[in-house]
Amino acid sequence: MVSILSNGNLAPGEYFTGKVLLNLAVTPEDNLVSVVSKVTFEPKARTNWHMHPYGQILIVTEGAGYYQEKDKPAQLIKTGDVVKIPADADHWHGAAHNSGMTHIALVPPGKNSTIWGAPVTDSVYNAVNVPESKPSPALNITEKATGNRETLWPGYQSAVNITDPELAELFDNFAFDEVISHDTMDPQTRIMLILAATIASQSVTAYTMMLNAALNTGVSPVAIKEIVYQAVPYTGMAKVTDFIHATNEVFTQRGIPQATERQSTTTRETRQEAGLVKQMEIFSSSIDTAYKNSPKDLLHIQQYLTANCFGDYLTRNGLDVKTREMITLSFLVTLGGTEPQIKGHIQGNANVGNDRQTLINLLTQLLPYIGYPRILNAITCLNEILPPIKTKEIMNTAKNSEAVPKDVL
Repeated sequence: MVSILSNGNLAPGEYFTGKVLLNLAVTPEDNLVSVVSKVTFEPKARTNWHMHPYGQILIVTEGAGYYQEKDKPAQLIKTGDVVKIPADADHWHGAAHNSGMTHIALVPPGKNSTIWGAPVTDSVYNAVNVPESKPSPALNITEKATGNRETLWPGYQSAVNITDPELAELFDNFAFDEVISHDTMDPQTRIMLILAATIASQSVTAYTMMLNAALNTGVSPVAIKEIVYQAVPYTGMAKVTDFIHATNEVFTQRGIPQATERQSTTTRETRQEAGLVKQMEIFSSSIDTAYKNSPKDLLHIQQYLTANCFGDYLTRNGLDVKTREMITLSFLVTLGGTEPQIKGHIQGNANVGNDRQTLINLLTQLLPYIGYPRILNAITCLNEILPPIKTKEIMNTAKNSEAVPKDVL
């Protein structure tokens, strides 16, 4: 089976300029409705001049680029555009100067012949004169936001800067300046928490972006795989499958082995006992209460939680328990409708050393990616389990302390 989500293999350099990935999802041998291929261009990458004797249709699925027929001006093409290429039209297409582009190409069944011509020279490509092809001087993104984004994705220019510059300003200034400036959470932890949120949000595109950011900022491949694996007991394998494939694709593109070193610490014989130890480490005596209060016909669910969720997954190496608890909370907050579990894992975080301020920082960093409703619901849970110190309590503490200056009182 071939997945259209796969970026495919490097396209032959004799027909393309720059880095281009080709995924031939449906071939002539399949004898189906049409030949279907997915083509991904890095910024400035493009095809040679070429013709299709039977025509072709392009559907742009991501980014922005150009399409040009011989002796005609180039056109900007962007996400959602459909380009109908006439039979025998001499043309080229590729990514814009400041954006990558992905398109799906379709041709009639059994008629996939392409007549290739000369490369599109730099002078021809750079002569493309569409306003959106150049960085907009009107973008008002702060220096700090620009620097933080550059740390995550060096040299990358988002297509949103071209297609939706106002949104780019609003989001970048908030997510990459205001929110990051809120606290001193290290970049690796921040990106790992956001990775967890993108899985629970079911956004493969955002996950892939953040996966590259994680690798760019020094998050290890082992830690990344552990986040994906840990998502299984909290979000379900149906939600995680696409992220396993997306992770392996990025690893392959970057020369990282898909299979990391084995991190399991338990066996079929030891997982139940080890899982119970891990549960007690995180939740203390409340586990005894959960077992005692479980109806007999549901006791197997408690046993599964112990052996599978904790024994199989939470006992693994690759991430420490404090990080794992933060990642679990990120899953739960993003999923929504999980308030009882959110409360339990807020207490679990506190039990392993993640205090109220640490969890406030976690929720703050997730805010741009999962929105206010989920975060506000989680804050309600946080205030119930780890309530803030009220002003009156602060004043009483201060009055009883000789070390506090009088002007603070």
